[in-house]
Amino acid sequence: MRERNEERESEFVEKLVHINRVAKVVKGGRRFGFAALMVVGDQKGRVGFGHGKAREVPEAIRKATETAKKAMIRVPLREGRTLHHDVAGRHGAGRVTLRAAPPGTGIIAGGPMRAVFETVGMQDVVAKSVGTSNPYNMVRATFDALKREASPRSVASRRGKKVSEIVARRRDQAATAE
Repeated sequence: MRERNEERESEFVEKLVHINRVAKVVKGGRRFGFAALMVVGDQKGRVGFGHGKAREVPEAIRKATETAKKAMIRVPLREGRTLHHDVAGRHGAGRVTLRAAPPGTGIIAGGPMRAVFETVGMQDVVAKSVGTSNPYNMVRATFDALKREASPRSVASRRGKKVSEIVARRRDQAATAE
């Protein structure tokens, strides 16, 4: 049972996004603590983030990783490499715009957003963050955008249409744009 649990644990990619050292002033000096922001994903469309605080860095990272694994979301990917459509997300003052990209583009995004895209398994995406450089808010805004991402299958079922009708409209729009 333990081996099976370890195998399941190893399928996830863990990325440390940010470590913050905080100080509590007490009689006789300062007590230092650490806060860690982790992003965890399986590189197949599942991703989560977590925040952990502790007196030691490894313990803060462990807590953040556990939190991230509990709060994972599924992101629909087109061809397993990019987004189905452009999407915007926000959290607090942070706003992010995520755009689908053609094959070979790579991940064009800033630090905290790049960690999210690498762990979710996205290979081609263009992203822009406006308003804040705070890693916590950037990650939350990115997750807000990813939650708004809809696959053609889910859109088709919601509208009572066939997937081919939804995807055909995308092809028609791309042809008129060229």
